[in-house]
Amino acid sequence: MRHILRRREVVADDWLHLSEVPPGTTPDALIVPLPELRKDAAKWQGFSGRLGVRVAPADRVEDFASELARMSLVAVEFPNPGDGRGYTIGRLLRERYGFKGELRAVGHVKRDQIFIMARTGFDAFEVAPAEDLQAAAEYLSRYSVAYQPGAPTGSIRRQRYSA
Repeated sequence: MRHILRRREVVADDWLHLSEVPPGTTPDALIVPLPELRKDAAKWQGFSGRLGVRVAPADRVEDFASELARMSLVAVEFPNPGDGRGYTIGRLLRERYGFKGELRAVGHVKRDQIFIMARTGFDAFEVAPAEDLQAAAEYLSRYSVAYQPGAPTGSIRRQRYSA
């Protein structure tokens, strides 16, 4: 079973990616790639479990925003450490489209990126296979103050405006 970092805790992942589903079974929580979701929209409208979508960096949030109300999770791919489009997708989902579900970073997710990912709205991380999940969790607490604006959190607001 795969483990992920969710809200600062290492937990067993209760979601399956579409490619991991054994034939003839229906999972409770399923992550479907955006092209598959679009290809057979009627099939996924009738899905009885929790539904998530996996988006690539080149996908535009505007193109799947109308489907967000049905989604419990959005998994954003980070194909390499130099590709910052996923950060923008995360921020748009949280701030412009008000997405309240789980926002997960997947792919080439390294522990030194996690703090910034959390600042742009991500609350779950499927780290690269070579990464230590516990060490990645510690990186979320690496800095006690962030000066640049980010996803709104109470702790940042208290640090800035408490004086």
